[in-house]
Amino acid sequence: MPSLTEIPSLGFQITLVAVWLGLILVIAEGLNRVFSVNAEVSRKIVHIGTGNVILLAWWLNIPAWVGIAASVISGIIAIISYQTPILPSINSVGRNSLGTFFYAISIGVLIGWFWTIQQPQYAALGILIMAWGDGLAAVIGQQWGKHQYCFLGSSKSWEGSLTMLFVSFIISLTILLVIQGNDQPTWIISIVVALVATTLESFSKYGIDNLTVPFGSASLAFFLNQIL
Repeated sequence: MPSLTEIPSLGFQITLVAVWLGLILVIAEGLNRVFSVNAEVSRKIVHIGTGNVILLAWWLNIPAWVGIAASVISGIIAIISYQTPILPSINSVGRNSLGTFFYAISIGVLIGWFWTIQQPQYAALGILIMAWGDGLAAVIGQQWGKHQYCFLGSSKSWEGSLTMLFVSFIISLTILLVIQGNDQPTWIISIVVALVATTLESFSKYGIDNLTVPFGSASLAFFLNQIL
């Protein structure tokens, strides 16, 4: 993280984040409208790209209120897009999922919680697990998922779930290694978080996993670290 003397102005911070999010949306919309790329693919581009904004927020030490405000605005846009075709790359009108709304809310909640206690790494851990773990699990599962199973009414593939497990473990381990070093609790926490995140992702009716996975992963990592 930059030192206090190196932190850019708030205006520059907000502009940088806005440019990043805008670029992700333009790419996804362009692929969807111009090249007729499958809507699910463009949604995952937005899903993964948007999640990475947490790294910018962490690195730039963006104030919590900025992240919360952006979360609220994104949530409102998501709700509107369920009824109006504002951004087809994010939501299809009438789509039976509130995943985009839950995703926006989870980012705001985690920033509001962990920014205020000076532990932003846990917010990053939860959001990146959702962004990369769930995003890649969906791609792998849809393209190469041959072995299906059903969990609480949600149909998943073992290929997708194993992808979620592996990616969640790598993200947890990487962040915790950077923050607290290579010790036994780091590995134990990473394994437990990966298992729980994968279980939560297995139940994704109405997109609820976009809320349970980041919040569950972040809070579990935080509390386990206090215990261990």
